[in-house]
Amino acid sequence: MAEISMAQALNAALGDALTEDPNVVVFGEDVGALGGVFRVTDGLTAKFGEQRCFDTPLAESGIVGMAVGMAMNGLRPVVEMQFDAFAFPAFEQIVSHVAKMRNRTRGAIALPMVIRVPYAGGIGGVEHHSDSSEAYYAHTPGLTVVTPATVADAYSLLREAIEYPDPVVFLEPKRLYWGKEEVPRLTRTQPFGRAVVRREGSDATLIAYGPSVPVAMEAAEAAVEEGWSLEVVDLRTIVPFDDETVTASVMKTGRAVVVAEAHGFAGVSAEIAARVGERCFHALEAPVRRVSGLDVPYPPPKLEHHHLPNADRVLDAVASLQWEDA
Repeated sequence: MAEISMAQALNAALGDALTEDPNVVVFGEDVGALGGVFRVTDGLTAKFGEQRCFDTPLAESGIVGMAVGMAMNGLRPVVEMQFDAFAFPAFEQIVSHVAKMRNRTRGAIALPMVIRVPYAGGIGGVEHHSDSSEAYYAHTPGLTVVTPATVADAYSLLREAIEYPDPVVFLEPKRLYWGKEEVPRLTRTQPFGRAVVRREGSDATLIAYGPSVPVAMEAAEAAVEEGWSLEVVDLRTIVPFDDETVTASVMKTGRAVVVAEAHGFAGVSAEIAARVGERCFHALEAPVRRVSGLDVPYPPPKLEHHHLPNADRVLDAVASLQWEDA
């Protein structure tokens, strides 16, 4: 059983997709000879050639616009936005064209394309390098929004994203790129739209996704000393959302805390809390709590530990649920 990092798993997924499907192309800023800022595309140009994995100008709108034309004409482009906030110049293309093409053409034209976005903080990056932009994409009908939290899911979800018939925004947690896990072999796990219970528990449910899943797991482990049994649900895909798994967990535990790195106001965490409140109202023993990033622009590196959710903040939220029950 070998140890492999998330970056290596993503690289393997891209390599396997390029091998199996001649219509797959990978491109973006510095993804060619350099192998990407985070080396996720390392070695792909050398193996598959500059026609299959290549560099582009520093123009995100042009990158996505070119991918739209390619997808309309039979290719399966996989583009990289390099950093989360760097994708914003392409946002008009994504919202106005990528998300709407199938609906605009009454199903005649699909766009099988993947927009890879390294996102979120925890790496000491300055603003424009640490944004959590998932809410913008999740709020846009026509987009599938995916974010892995494990090495195995990184491989599986990216393979599925590349094969998917509609556009996928694939959010890669930057701070998880280099964490290694023992994986017997890289293969398919759960499909889109299925959350996974990462840890069983009985007292409260921690709902998390992407970079917040390890935080939730750390909090659940620490909670044992407090005598609390916390269940951890990893969403895996934000859109489609797995109401069934989340609802079943909260109905069992009677309490819920949503853990998300993004800003709390009007974010994905707010939508999750609303869905839990609507579906589990009579089973809830306390209000749904949220532990999120602060509602401020992303802070300088020396202050990001104050901004990001951590296990202590999660346990404080759990303690408030116990207090409400009392």
